[in-house]
Amino acid sequence: MPKDPKPTNSRPGGASRAGSGSSSAGGKRPAQGGRGAQGGRGRPPVDVVSRHKPWGLIAAAVVVALFAVAAISYAVVSVNKANADKVTALGQIAGIKSYDYAAGQQHVTTPVTYQESPPVGGPHDPEWADCTGTVYTVDIRHENAVHALEHGAVWITYNPDTIHSGDLAVLQKIVQGHSGMLMSPYQGLSTPISLQSWNHQLFVQRATDKRVQQFADFLVLNDTVKNHYPEVGASCEQPGFVTDPLKEGDSSRGTDAATATDAPTTPTGSAPATSTAP
Repeated sequence: MPKDPKPTNSRPGGASRAGSGSSSAGGKRPAQGGRGAQGGRGRPPVDVVSRHKPWGLIAAAVVVALFAVAAISYAVVSVNKANADKVTALGQIAGIKSYDYAAGQQHVTTPVTYQESPPVGGPHDPEWADCTGTVYTVDIRHENAVHALEHGAVWITYNPDTIHSGDLAVLQKIVQGHSGMLMSPYQGLSTPISLQSWNHQLFVQRATDKRVQQFADFLVLNDTVKNHYPEVGASCEQPGFVTDPLKEGDSSRGTDAATATDAPTTPTGSAPATSTAP
């Protein structure tokens, strides 16, 4: 019987397996996808753009932060220093003297001989001296000044012969424009400066003494202090006295003066019991 024919090694198109394998083994495969012979294990491309830190912005931010810290620290120190000098009680003002003039002192048109100099209470003129932050250049009539004290004012007096150079300007700055305050020279004052409110007094040598500001801040129109001014809510305005102030030694303008209206008073006398705070 005839034998089956043996299969041939040829592929359609005349290419043999051997030839195919031979050409594959004999040559190199071309690189694919731009990769090298290591099968895609080449290094990634290097970023040649250098990355610089914004040192200028960082420095500016640091400067701003330091400035803010310094400003806050200064504000805190300033507030603490200001609060350190504030007082909340009379006893915290060293050297202050207290008296006991009762409310309802007489209105008189005759001169009064006061026990204290400058006076801090007692009978007084029906017309009060203006105390709206008023700076007088004359020794105002004491009876009118005491009436201002009765309304809650602080009266700063100074000896024009002994006050230190520059202190007058300091006192004027404390008084001017501050309601409830007045200031005037006072002939024969025992110290260069003294401060008076109803029933309270302080003598100092210099206007820069911190007690000057303490006295003014604490006692002006302060109705919480024991035995302080009797006529709470009374006016400090007296424009007629500003334009034409009565001087020490002048006569009263009388009870009929158009500006002499005030709360009614009854005579009760006075009992000045002095005491000095520590």
